[in-house]
This record gives sequence, structure tokens and C-alpha cells, in this order.
Amino acid sequence: MNTQKSNQSNSSAKKSIVLVHGGFVDGSGWAGVYRELKRKGHSVVVVQNPTKSLADDVATTKAAIESVDGEVVLVGHSYGGVVITEAGTHPKVSNLVYIAAFAPDQGESVASLIANPPPGAPVPPILPPKDGYLFLDRSRFAASFAADVEAGLAAFMADSQVPWGLDALTGAVTNPAWKSKPSHYLVASEDNMIPPPAQRMMAERVKAQVTEVPGSHAVYVSKPAEIAQFIGRAASA
Repeated sequence: MNTQKSNQSNSSAKKSIVLVHGGFVDGSGWAGVYRELKRKGHSVVVVQNPTKSLADDVATTKAAIESVDGEVVLVGHSYGGVVITEAGTHPKVSNLVYIAAFAPDQGESVASLIANPPPGAPVPPILPPKDGYLFLDRSRFAASFAADVEAGLAAFMADSQVPWGLDALTGAVTNPAWKSKPSHYLVASEDNMIPPPAQRMMAERVKAQVTEVPGSHAVYVSKPAEIAQFIGRAASA
């Protein structure tokens, strides 16, 4: 029994884990998850996408995949889910992991998925576009994006937002990787950016293995140990 567990652990540790951030933030939000995964012996790469366009972000993510040896577990948060859905067809990718993320079908984008929110659903405080880029209202960032993150860190996240390009928002998926790769989905049940019912719908559509965690949209920041454990299980699958 112990030998079997050891073999599973060694097998999962051989896979590289590539972490893809979403819109309005950069890869530094993965720091806690990164530390937890490294502590468990995983090889980890954090992608720094420019979030100007989906095409650019997919190219950057594929470069990260190419930079590591062996199979890759590709992890995306929020808009990063769109990126991994498009980039995950890369032959080195063995599994997809969605963390409170968009999981589009062919022809879908973030823009199309959020176009018709159901009555009563939380509406992200996205400001009108300026020069082709989007920001969240800083005064409402914490409540919408990072409600369970320590107040000082949530304020820093609000004040250090990365401009999110309209071409990233409207970038449509051409060949969804989840149709050919095993998928895993973590639902953040207190998310005020992507409504939990929408997350559950997308998870069911991709036939993902699902775990639900009480947490905000920034659950990967607030609960790094739980997120790392979920990713580790996906790596062992």
C-alpha cells in the first residue's frame, strides 16, 4: 500500500506544472501555490502572460510548455482557463486544471460567456474600456475579486492591476483542449466574479473531476495549500 502511494507520488512529481494567471493580475499571485507545489517535489513554471490578446497569451503559454521536460499539467485561473483551453492541445499537456476559471467551447470567449448574466448574478465592476484595455474599479476590487484575501494584500492587488486587453476578452477558442484531455475543475463557491452556478455548468460540460471550495475568485491566493493539493491530485490522475 505504501509502495503504491510512493509510486503515484513519484509519477506525479515527474510531471511539470505550468500555472497560468487570469486577467487584471500577473503570475505573482501564484506564489503561495508555487511554494506548496515545490515543497512536494513538483517542477513548476509560472507563466507571465501580457493579457493583450488571446493569441499572444497562448503563444507565451506554449513557450512555457516547451521550456520544460516531460508531460505538463496545465493550470489556469479565471481568463487563464481560456488560455489553457486553447494552448492545452499541445502534445506535452496531459491534464487541464481549471481554478474558478472560464472553460469555453469552440467559438466562445470570455466576452460571449459573460454576455447574458442571469438575474441576481454578481456583476464584476469592470470600468469602461480605455485605449483598448480594461480595469476593475479599485474601490470595489476586494469585494468582487479578493473578498477572503488579507486586506492589505487585496488593496495591493487592486492598485497593481495589469491592463486586460479587449482582444483577450473577445479572443475565441478554436479547438477546445478539454475535448481530448482529462480535466479537473475547482469551483470557488463564494466567487463574485464568475458566478458559482456558471462554474458548475462549465465543469459539467467539460466532464471534469470537480472539487468545491468556499472561497473568493482569488481562492488561489487565499488558500494556496488547498489549491496545491487539488493540482497535485490532478497530476497523479
